[in-house]
Amino acid sequence: MSNPTDTDDGPPDSGVNDETPSDTDEQSVDNEHVVENGQRTDDGSDDGQPSRNGSADDEPVPSEPVVTDEDLFESTETGDPRSRGNTPSETDGDEPPTIDELGSDVEVDAPIADNVDEDDLLGGLLIDSTEDVSIPERLVDQVIGQEHARDVIIKAAKQRRHVMMIGSPGTGKSMLAKAMTELLPKEELQDVLVYHNPDDGNKPKVRTVPAGKGEQIVDAHKEEARKRNQMRTFLMWIIIAVVLGYALIIAGQILLGILAAGIIYLAFRYASRGSDAMVPNLLVNNADTTTAPFRDATGGHAGALLGDVRHDPFQSGGMETPSHDRVEPGAIHKANKGVLFIDEINTLDIRSQQHLMTAIQEGEFSITGQSERSSGAMVQTEPVPTDFIMIAAGNLDAMENMHPALRSRIKGYGYEVYMEDTIEDDPEMRRKYVRFVAQEVANDGRLPPFEAAAIEEIILEARRRAGRKGHLTLKFRDLGGLVRVAGDIARAEEAEYTTRDHVLQAKERSRSIEQQLADEFIERRKDYELQVSDGYQVGRVNGLAVMGEDSGIMLPVMAEVTPTQSGGQVIATGQLKEMAEESVQNVSAIIKKFSDQNLSEKDVHIQFVQTGQSGVDGDSASITVATAVISALEDVGVSQNLAMTGSLSVRGDVLPVGGVTHKIEAAAKAGCKTVIIPKANEQDVMIEDEYEEMIEIIPVSHISEVLEVALEGEGDKDSLIARLKSITGSALQDGSVAGPSSPSPQ
Repeated sequence: MSNPTDTDDGPPDSGVNDETPSDTDEQSVDNEHVVENGQRTDDGSDDGQPSRNGSADDEPVPSEPVVTDEDLFESTETGDPRSRGNTPSETDGDEPPTIDELGSDVEVDAPIADNVDEDDLLGGLLIDSTEDVSIPERLVDQVIGQEHARDVIIKAAKQRRHVMMIGSPGTGKSMLAKAMTELLPKEELQDVLVYHNPDDGNKPKVRTVPAGKGEQIVDAHKEEARKRNQMRTFLMWIIIAVVLGYALIIAGQILLGILAAGIIYLAFRYASRGSDAMVPNLLVNNADTTTAPFRDATGGHAGALLGDVRHDPFQSGGMETPSHDRVEPGAIHKANKGVLFIDEINTLDIRSQQHLMTAIQEGEFSITGQSERSSGAMVQTEPVPTDFIMIAAGNLDAMENMHPALRSRIKGYGYEVYMEDTIEDDPEMRRKYVRFVAQEVANDGRLPPFEAAAIEEIILEARRRAGRKGHLTLKFRDLGGLVRVAGDIARAEEAEYTTRDHVLQAKERSRSIEQQLADEFIERRKDYELQVSDGYQVGRVNGLAVMGEDSGIMLPVMAEVTPTQSGGQVIATGQLKEMAEESVQNVSAIIKKFSDQNLSEKDVHIQFVQTGQSGVDGDSASITVATAVISALEDVGVSQNLAMTGSLSVRGDVLPVGGVTHKIEAAAKAGCKTVIIPKANEQDVMIEDEYEEMIEIIPVSHISEVLEVALEGEGDKDSLIARLKSITGSALQDGSVAGPSSPSPQ
């Protein structure tokens, strides 16, 4: 049996070897090899269905005037299904780039200055606009920043391993999955055919043939069926004419003749359905596929993922559709010899995950009806090949609801990789961000080119969204949205180029829903005088919080101390989540330790004002709560033109938090003149230029520093701070702060 290989004369997936007859030869194929119902006269066999492995010795093979027996069905390889087709075919001539030369190591194709300034936002590129930047042709060459993930994808493509990528949305998981199809070794792609099983109609037979042969086989069977139907139709009309002539001329019973003709017609029509059932169903067609297939099964239901069998309302009386014609392939079957990508893998139900696990393990999976009440549930095909590479993706919570056995399969036969959110900011990476803007413009196809100043503003925004000093964000989907909005504004103005002003307008127009809500809250509070930004008040502090990921909001916190009726409690309201409640308990530990008052005789009430249904999550309001309670206990006012954010340890150390840039901007919008942040977050501040002169930023390391800035008065405040330092001051004796050196989002 011949086995076609890749040559330079044609694409590797053509599926036709040199032994296949040409179009002219097809017309001269000896008809003695083909008879009705797929029977062959040269071997005496009586059935036209081939065996699953394509061997003519097991079952006779129906021939057609297009291909030879050897080309018609290729033998399915045996052994471990995961190892099938791992060896790339040999090619002659010029060698293509090796897999190690691909990916984000590709340098930006544009002129670069000899001496690159470290502060140059374009990384030394000498360009006027994105028109001067060349875009790589391969998708894998366009990947930016995810070096570790790229290396894993390259290794997985070489060895045909499964991969699970976990990370924030928009960091390039789907792009890497698509890029993997370009890295896979060339293989013999396959067409999958489903045949009627004359022994059991509910168990259709499955055959695999080289790509491109499936269409030829189906066309050959259809041609045979058409010829048989023509012969039957001709014979039927002759018989009907004879019957009608006899009834009319000889017997004189015209009604009886018409009745007999109708019976003959129905009998012939019923018989013709049997020949139509011999035409196979082309389940998977790779005739036009030149690279490894890529199937995105994200959010697909069980039938779309695993295959299905359509319901047949006519199940008897000769009106039913043959079961093999109702079989539909799933994404796991279409991805055979390619890549199956599933994002948010944890959203698949457990049953689908179990079946997916079986398909990965066995390399084949039968198709059956997914609805228990459908007639398709009675149908189950022979196993269909599912030799794919699976790339599962999701956020951090994806691992919680993922079937442990499925994860074990992926990990046991592949890799797990975490997608980074940020990357270090250096001239080389900035050059790649320039290429990113050029790629977005080219991929969209409708945006004006970006000027150099506009690109610089995009890179500045990438710095701000990173939330870390010296880093750039890798959430390219969100950053790409800013590029497209800026380009749309320029296009609406019929501008030749997208300028920096267009990007600034886009930043305002492309605000997130959370940011729009935060701005709305600020305006409403001003209208109802709930936003206080001057004077001093006892037990009231302006805290800062983050809505979503990029929207700051000012969150007032109020505290009141009352005589207790139940032994002294700390009562906090405002829809506090678990972490926020724990932070309140940590604050109460400091207060109990330093206070001269007996808290067992008092209740401390803490209110987070107007938090809404979303509540408060995180401990970034710890210093706010501590300041409010201390102010209420000591009856000392707190400056209302000041806002603050920071986590607090039980020793009084101010620890870093996330989102400081957005929180500072929210305080400035609300009219505050001063904002207190953790000293560890000082390097992460990247506020817009318009806010720099509006607000003073004071970094602190200890709660005593917070009180010194926030509380009113001198004498009482000084004694209070001195008392607090005497109890918790050991943390600052060496001038350092205990705790993490980098912020974690709160």
